[in-house]
Amino acid sequence: MKNIVLLLLSLFFLQCTVQNTKTNTNSMKDTLLQYHFPTKYLQLKEGEIAYQKEGKGKRVLIFVHGLSSNSDAWYRNIEELKKDFTCIAIDLPGYGRSFKDADEFTATYFAEILKEFTEKLNIKKFTLVGHSMGGQASIKFASKYPEKLEKLILIAPAGIEEFNEFEGNAMKMVMNPTMIMSTSEEQIERNYALNFHKMPTEAQQMIQDRKNIVKASDFEAHAIAIQKSVSGMLDDKVKDDLPKIKTPTLILFAKNDMLIPNKYLHPTLTIDALSKTAQESIKSSKVVMIDEAGHFLQFEKPTEVNKEIKEFMRTK
Repeated sequence: MKNIVLLLLSLFFLQCTVQNTKTNTNSMKDTLLQYHFPTKYLQLKEGEIAYQKEGKGKRVLIFVHGLSSNSDAWYRNIEELKKDFTCIAIDLPGYGRSFKDADEFTATYFAEILKEFTEKLNIKKFTLVGHSMGGQASIKFASKYPEKLEKLILIAPAGIEEFNEFEGNAMKMVMNPTMIMSTSEEQIERNYALNFHKMPTEAQQMIQDRKNIVKASDFEAHAIAIQKSVSGMLDDKVKDDLPKIKTPTLILFAKNDMLIPNKYLHPTLTIDALSKTAQESIKSSKVVMIDEAGHFLQFEKPTEVNKEIKEFMRTK
């Protein structure tokens, strides 16, 4: 069982990282999460979506976070990119300050949420920037709604590395709300360390937020969303969607990614081989490898990532 849990940690962006408690009083919309920019809200058909919007540029970047993360994961990128673009970072359903309940949390579902969200805001054309699970959702969106995209940016995307039925079932077996809610504070810190080559001091606030949401009245719903998201990542595959993408695409990988590819299930698969698969599958893509960076490379290496994004957006 221990090996399977370690295997899970090596696949996904972030496991939920709080301890179980009986003193839940506030929702995550309250002061339990510390965001760097003001939160806005938009009512969709299923519930209220939280997002951050900064900058006034004519071109729009929409940022989509990974598993167990939220919109504030992009603040080190938005601080710079808002000078040239309108930057919108969304809390996906189940995460951050957005509504928590939904029947499923798949790439297809998140793509539909993004479609409804952008249409409600009357955004005609935009660039999607997706990390990890958010990258997998962005791949699905690009294959379904290419007319809405100016460009596509994938950062350490999930979905390019595939898992067979046995591997997927093993992960689903142990990824349940009880396990998620009983994570100790010590394990929180170890989990986060897996996401970085060298953890920046700025990540301490992120870690503290994860410890704080133990107090959230909607934490159990959040844990269920994580469980369903894991299943959604495994079941709603995007391999066949990759060749459909004709939108100009930038794919950033981290040279020292400890989570993708999976070191336990696929010990012989390298990040270079995975990046080659991505480039060959998406013909309109440019692949860049960021040195001395882990899975959460946009947070660990914001200067390098922002530079690549700005250069990519300047090209036709």
